Amino acid sequence: MHIKKGDKVQVISGKYKGVTGEVKRAFPKENKVIVEGVNIQKKHKKPTQMGEEGGIIDQEGKIHASNVLLYSEELKRGVRTSIEFVDGKKVRVCKKTNEKFD
Repeated sequence: MHIKKGDKVQVISGKYKGVTGEVKRAFPKENKVIVEGVNIQKKHKKPTQMGEEGGIIDQEGKIHASNVLLYSEELKRGVRTSIEFVDGKKVRVCKKTNEKFD
């Protein structure tokens, strides 16, 4: 998967197209990510203990990793990346500007 936790990404399709945010969590087996402020869903929570309040909670939902691109500070937009080996480690590199992300 080309996205990791903590990456700044831009959504490229769907209701939240154009929105940028940080990846809170990645699910490599499902090829999905949770992005801060994207795909807001309402969850109805029931109180489980005495004194605890229930209610409706807003939370971010998963979106497919193919709907986001890594955000380049240099170009101020989402960019496609490739993988290069530097000193035996994989490094993500911008296709246009050769900016390194790792």
